[in-house]
Amino acid sequence: MPLDRIAVVGAGAWGTALANAVARAGRAVTLIARTTPAADALRTSRKNPRLPEARLDERVAVTSAIADVATADAVLLAVPAQALRAVAGTLADALRPGTPAIACAKGIERGSRKFMTEAIAESVPLAVPAILSGPSFAADVARGLPTAVTLAAHERTTAQALARALGSATFRPYHATDVRGVEIGGAAKNVLAIAAGIVAGRGLGASAAAALTTRGFAELMRFGQAFGARAETLTGLSGLGDLILTCSTAQSRNFSFGVAIGKGARPDPAGTALAEGAFTASVLIDMAIAKQVEMPVAAAVAAVLEETLTVDGAIEALLTRPLRGE
Repeated sequence: MPLDRIAVVGAGAWGTALANAVARAGRAVTLIARTTPAADALRTSRKNPRLPEARLDERVAVTSAIADVATADAVLLAVPAQALRAVAGTLADALRPGTPAIACAKGIERGSRKFMTEAIAESVPLAVPAILSGPSFAADVARGLPTAVTLAAHERTTAQALARALGSATFRPYHATDVRGVEIGGAAKNVLAIAAGIVAGRGLGASAAAALTTRGFAELMRFGQAFGARAETLTGLSGLGDLILTCSTAQSRNFSFGVAIGKGARPDPAGTALAEGAFTASVLIDMAIAKQVEMPVAAAVAAVLEETLTVDGAIEALLTRPLRGE
């Protein structure tokens, strides 16, 4: 499978970082911005305001012409989860049949309760859906700092070929076929990272943070297995690995969003630093209820975001749950 020409759709922080990673892998890469002015500014300055410490690799071509995906051997969709279906739909007439379309967002579509590869399959039926996820900050990837992620497709040969095409000395995609497990790890950990941020914002201490992360991971495991995910995927990079990263540092947008809530603020989840977990929380809980999966930590986050429960009320509810065996 020749995968020499890669298009990255979405010129935000993550798209810019991935374009740099692809260039380092030695592939011809085109970064597609949403508007012509945005493309012109990035092409000229080679700087993305959302990545002040990184510079766009000179080998990355920048355009706003979505039709340029027609020459790509694979496409990375680096757009927010709730916008992925619409953006993917714009590729349908240009993308060649059989071209891998890789979701790089971590979330579940609200309303439809669809995972990212399902949204791709429905909006671009002739594409080959795949998912890239794992413990990765855009700033690290853009600068070429060592990063390992998981890249999953339903066919092992496709996943292997994509991993080889995108991999380099500092960007290491591990291939997998458990597409659902990779999607669930990325989506659920964002919600749990908000909970971890709330704990930090309330100043509840490192012990509470460790307990919440551990019990949150148990919820992630229950949810994942209810939807057919493999245990080894959930304990790997795209599950436990990503959870550890995003529950432990303010560099995580979901964690920082939770910190602000814990301190009494009401930040905008769609602001400059998009918090995907805020849009995933309610649909995650709806899906958990449908499968009779108990997720008290994630449910508390959803209730706080929907303002049906205060932060202190959520903390009290979690701390007063009946004692039980682990």
